[in-house]
Parts: sequence; C-alpha cells; structure tokens
Amino acid sequence: MGKCYNSVVINAPVDEVWQTIRNFHDLSWASEVITKLVPQGKLAGDQIGAKRVLNDLFYETLLTLDDNERTFSYSIDDGPAPISKDLVRNYVGKVHIAPITENDTTFVEWQSTFESANDGPIVRFCDPIYQALLSALKQHFA
Repeated sequence: MGKCYNSVVINAPVDEVWQTIRNFHDLSWASEVITKLVPQGKLAGDQIGAKRVLNDLFYETLLTLDDNERTFSYSIDDGPAPISKDLVRNYVGKVHIAPITENDTTFVEWQSTFESANDGPIVRFCDPIYQALLSALKQHFA
C-alpha cells in the first residue's frame, strides 16, 4: 500500500483553521493551487457523499467529516495519470488538524493511502500538490 504524508504548523487557532478547511466545496484559501472547483450533485460541502471536480482533472468524494476530531477524508475517484482509476485503487486522502496548546497554533497533517502496481510515480505526483495546499493554507493565515 502506498502512502503520502505532509504536515505544517499554522499560526492561527485550531477553530479558525478548521472553519476554513472543513467545507469540501470551498478551497478558496488555495486559489493559486486549485483554480477551479465544481461541486457535483446536490449535497453540501459538509455532507458525506459530496462530490467535486478540481481543476477539471480530479474527481473526488467526501467520505467522512468529524467536527469533534477535526478531520475529514475523501476518495479520489479518477484523475490524470498516475492517479487515474485505471492505475490506482482505493485512493483515500485524510486531513486532520490539532491544536498546539503551547502557543495557540495548529498542526495540520494531510496524508493519503492507495493501492497501485507502482507507488513511486503517485507519491512524486501527489506530495508536491499536498505541500502546495499546505503552503497556501499557511499563507492564508500569515
């Protein structure tokens, strides 16, 4: 099983960060990374099963959303190579945030797991995207 893992510390309280990222249909804080987000269907961005298309390439579905644990997970149902549905199975991304109580900042981790015949190209493709998203989130609160 392949895995990507990235994390960052955000200079903002955990509740502010959570309110910014919890809506599956709102990535406005990352407008330089996600230039287009189109919700699919009628479900709101905080409803399990909500679907979206990012940058006309990534088809994703919200799997879980837990306000108490401040976490959500989603599947990538299809996308460009190397994460197309023909090359990858069971791609699940998970975002979790936690307070850093020492200084009222927030720890954010973004990870994914997947099954494929060759994990390397997927990690090399996805890690820079997650790093860019986390950098955009950090910049949003700078």
